[in-house]
Amino acid sequence: MEQAIQRARILVEALPYIRDFRGKRVVVKYGGHAMADPELKKTVARQIILLQYVGIQVTVVHGGGPQINSVLKQMGIVPNFIEGKRITDAQTLDVVEMVLSGVVNKEIVNLITMEGGKAVGLSGKDAGLIRAEKLYLTRGDEDDRIDIGLVGEVSAVNTEIIDTVESKGFVAVIAPLGVGDDGATYNINADTAAAAIAGSLKAEKLILLTDEAGVLDKDGSLISSIDTGRIQALIDGGVVTGGMIPKLECCAAAIHQGVKKAHIIDGRVPYSILLELLTDSGIGTQVIKG
Repeated sequence: MEQAIQRARILVEALPYIRDFRGKRVVVKYGGHAMADPELKKTVARQIILLQYVGIQVTVVHGGGPQINSVLKQMGIVPNFIEGKRITDAQTLDVVEMVLSGVVNKEIVNLITMEGGKAVGLSGKDAGLIRAEKLYLTRGDEDDRIDIGLVGEVSAVNTEIIDTVESKGFVAVIAPLGVGDDGATYNINADTAAAAIAGSLKAEKLILLTDEAGVLDKDGSLISSIDTGRIQALIDGGVVTGGMIPKLECCAAAIHQGVKKAHIIDGRVPYSILLELLTDSGIGTQVIKG
């Protein structure tokens, strides 16, 4: 009885948030340990389905780095990275596309379906969903460019196919691949793709699932809220380092394009999406316009 009462209390406390977000869009970047642990995968699917049931439209953009690395190693290809970006030659791109579109994407769609939801898998190449241009890394001045192969950055997002899929009650599950003006396929960082899609959809929220609690200060304590005006100072001061830098930059880019708030949360926490969206305190770091 006590557990039933507690569950009912949680639902009642969530009602104001459900009301506020009903009819709004949320983009979830799905990655990290939550894509590997069987129980966490189920809870992610159930959270997405629940949000759909209460009228919150969820769009999923997924990564797949560990799965890609595993296949590359089986083929005798050593994965190479520069500044966190995968060096992507033609052979590597074939593996990336096969794993993202043919394996990971379909697994997520099947998972949502098996848990009682409705989902459609899309590649960023479908119907010109993600337009891309070749990405070069720069060091120092712009003339010092590093060619990392078939890696792209988003130049435009055609939301028509997302709107069409979601208008029929399906969750769009998107693999982060893009097409250039020359027809070339590009591998795109999933955080970057999620931010661009959220911005183009004018989503209420962008949520990045990570293997970190969020952004931490120098003492290791969670910073619960950051405005975009503070991000560069946190980077320059050495508070934000490594892989958290591009995640914050993606959040800032999404907000600049019209997303209301972005959230970096720990996907290893069961029901982390609901805890961040439907409770007062949340569990991660929210990024707001500054």
